[in-house]
Amino acid sequence: MPLRILLLGGGGREAALAWRLSRSARCGHLLLAPGNAGMEAWGQRLPSLNLLDFSGVIQSCAREEVDLVVVGPEQPLVAGLVDALQAEGIPVFGPTRLAAELEGSKAWSKAFMARHGIPTADFRVFTSAMEALAFLEQAPWPVVIKASGLAAGKGVLLPDSPEEARDGVVAMLEGAAFGEAGSTIVLEERLEGPELSVFALCDGERGWILGSARDHKRVGEGDRGPNTGGMGAIAPGPLATPQLLEEVRRTVLEPVLAGMAAEGRPFCGVLFIGLMLTRQGPRVMEFNCRFGDPETQVLMPALDEGLDLADLLYRVAKGEGLPADLPQHPMTDTAVCLVLAAEGYPGPVKTGDEILGLDSLANDRHLQVFLAGAARGDDGRLLSAGGRVLALTARGADTEQARARALAAMSRLRMRGGHYRKDIGA
Repeated sequence: MPLRILLLGGGGREAALAWRLSRSARCGHLLLAPGNAGMEAWGQRLPSLNLLDFSGVIQSCAREEVDLVVVGPEQPLVAGLVDALQAEGIPVFGPTRLAAELEGSKAWSKAFMARHGIPTADFRVFTSAMEALAFLEQAPWPVVIKASGLAAGKGVLLPDSPEEARDGVVAMLEGAAFGEAGSTIVLEERLEGPELSVFALCDGERGWILGSARDHKRVGEGDRGPNTGGMGAIAPGPLATPQLLEEVRRTVLEPVLAGMAAEGRPFCGVLFIGLMLTRQGPRVMEFNCRFGDPETQVLMPALDEGLDLADLLYRVAKGEGLPADLPQHPMTDTAVCLVLAAEGYPGPVKTGDEILGLDSLANDRHLQVFLAGAARGDDGRLLSAGGRVLALTARGADTEQARARALAAMSRLRMRGGHYRKDIGA
């Protein structure tokens, strides 16, 4: 039966999901709320729908005879949209409010990992700046400072000196640098090693590793400068050997699913596992309860063409469970993604600049462009409308070929003040 699917969200992640879902045999009609200017080729936009207006989402599902809702961003998941849809009998892919606390509260997530023996960095939780500063004076390890709540991927500080650490604590707990999200902070041991993102589809009992990626968060080349929502990614992750992924499944994925079920919070949806590959083995830095951004933009093109994503998400949403015969290695291509950011990003950005050159990339089967912070002007021109404007993904036989294609394609785009990293995948 062809499915009428409603995909919620309008960023680059949702653009990649829309592209992939539109290619699924089970997808009969794709609705996008609110979507963006680059997603119109893959589905019908509902641009005025507010994702935090639960009654409005429910009414839209009834009016459009939706068979499956796929929730892209984290805010409605943490707020309980899945619970509201399930109460109305609407199949929805994503975790409930209690399960989404794995991402919604880093303090709760770290305590959960400690309870269930999931390998992670040592940590302390604070709501008082005075107590946090006192701990810094005798901290047994270099620290990372994290806002406990949702901060759009930017609530992490990596201080290079004791002074920077103290300033960061005060900025969060007394200066409200991240608003309510930073009213509770986690001071965490700063681990050393390469990073890896692993994505698993979960049905509450079983988890299946869909793929891996390496994300680059710092704005500058050589991983320098402030953290961003992500400046690019590689898939699969360069160090994601079958042996490593098996270790992640055994030591992280299975204990998470067992622990969440035991605590009355069965996890159904996609689990993003952010890892640091230390000398002592993989350690969890964070969990997300949805697909990552920009990892989704590199993951979706790298998946096996024959994998029907819509069918898998529908099975989970209906409570049917994941199939038993899923492939062990669903990623069949190598891909590199570069993010084009607006002038000023990750600080205050300048918007309204025209994006030129996209037409020159349209017929290259190795490339896919996913718009994010972009909109159509009144005259039809495509203009920047946010910090991360677009993600350009190239596929290749290996990382070197994919990177060369991505760089060549990005050099053909023009946007005043636009910047991107040239070392992703190097």
